[in-house]
Amino acid sequence: MKIDALSMPIGSTAAEVRRVAAHKAGLNEKSVRTFRILRKSIDARKKGAIREVYGVLISDQVESMPEMTIPQIGEREYRPVVVGFGPAGIFCAYVLALAGLRPIVLERGLPIEERASKVDALWRHGALDPIANAEYGEGGAGAFSDGKLNSGIKDKESTRFVLETFVKFGAPEEILYLNKPHIGTDRLRDTIRNLRAEIVRLGGEVRFRAKVTDLARQGGLIRLTADQAYLTDRVVLAIGHSARDTYERLYERGYAMESKPFAVGVRLESLQSELNEAMYGRDADPRLPAADYKVVEHTALGGVYSFCMCPGGYVVCAASEEGGVVTNGMSYHARDGKNANAAFLVGVDQKDFGGGVLAGVSYQRELEQKAFSAAGGGYKAPCQRVGDFLKGQRGGLDGAVAPTYLPGVTSCDLSRLLPERITGAMRLALPVLGRRVKGLSGEDNLLTGVETRSSSPVRILRDEACRSLTDPAVYPCGEGCGYAGGIMSAAVDGIKVALSIIRDGV
Repeated sequence: MKIDALSMPIGSTAAEVRRVAAHKAGLNEKSVRTFRILRKSIDARKKGAIREVYGVLISDQVESMPEMTIPQIGEREYRPVVVGFGPAGIFCAYVLALAGLRPIVLERGLPIEERASKVDALWRHGALDPIANAEYGEGGAGAFSDGKLNSGIKDKESTRFVLETFVKFGAPEEILYLNKPHIGTDRLRDTIRNLRAEIVRLGGEVRFRAKVTDLARQGGLIRLTADQAYLTDRVVLAIGHSARDTYERLYERGYAMESKPFAVGVRLESLQSELNEAMYGRDADPRLPAADYKVVEHTALGGVYSFCMCPGGYVVCAASEEGGVVTNGMSYHARDGKNANAAFLVGVDQKDFGGGVLAGVSYQRELEQKAFSAAGGGYKAPCQRVGDFLKGQRGGLDGAVAPTYLPGVTSCDLSRLLPERITGAMRLALPVLGRRVKGLSGEDNLLTGVETRSSSPVRILRDEACRSLTDPAVYPCGEGCGYAGGIMSAAVDGIKVALSIIRDGV
């Protein structure tokens, strides 16, 4: 039977949860043959009596969880090609490999171990490598974030498959049941490397430094130009939200595309200790996880919301083009950094950036270049204290919150970088949100910019079977093509596309 809302003290062990669950189910603990934690969350409504809340499956019979079935169809004349090796590309290639289709993956960047050293050089020394950074390379942008896996998508079978796959290849088992699962950048990198090895073991290939510069029809096939020419009858475009040159080439080739809304803003950085106190109380149990938040405020100038909140994390440089600054957030698995940070964003659409298909790309690039110039180059980021931002003055950066962004920050007036509607909406929202989450709008908190890559500015149009409206042999996939918004949703879309290809081949 399933038991929901099983309340337990903070720090309870699995054995203790099992014992209480057996008693509640009316079972002798020795007779229990199935016990599985399905969900774990924190109930912090009463600051002096915070509890862990579990959902469990317990029975005196052997009960198994339903598993996703991958049809076995074996190798065909032409191997499917997956362009990009972020979450969507990884899971698409993995499912295709499980089906025996031996996919070829073309990734413009580097394997995660080489990529990590290049990203470290950017963060420490301001040395950008255009093919190996926090956007391009094995694992995609998610490899240098928090590894958050929570999502509002309703495909429970696929989300369970993603979580179980991550655990199988090195992620902590707790992601199977935590209410807000995360792997952490450090654990995610090893997991990705192990998944790549399994795809290769199953007969797939993963080719790095293989940037696709063109794709065109050649008879009844698709010819891709990368490190060499590839002919195939199935192409998956899992290109990620920063593949601007690929967008441009697809547009030139006449692919059905449209601009789509996205969001821009800054990273809001505060002390994790103050957030913990606000959420849990002054004398909270130290075993509680680093507190997080999710806030939304609708203002007369537009909606303002937090995104990709990183407890105990760091603001990082996610630039992928020379002369442009992009911020993102990152946490390690332990989430034990001194600061918390989250994207603080305002939605933008064609009224802001114009009606062209690629106008959103130009809008992002302009903001990134302005930020680079304002901060003085070297991929430093413009930064401003919240108190000064709300007062409309540049100010300095001396205060209780020290910036974590590398390779460094420069005190700037963000109103000179971001459009007036964006900064106006942020000024209206911050005091309101600070009343909801105590300390969120504290004067010493920091705003570091610019955050422009929250999602793709482009959607490559596809039908219900995930096939491009322009060419049914091409499958737009994941966040970069406008069909996902994070690691989990991108991975699930990769699975969806793979199953569509498999059904076509049966």
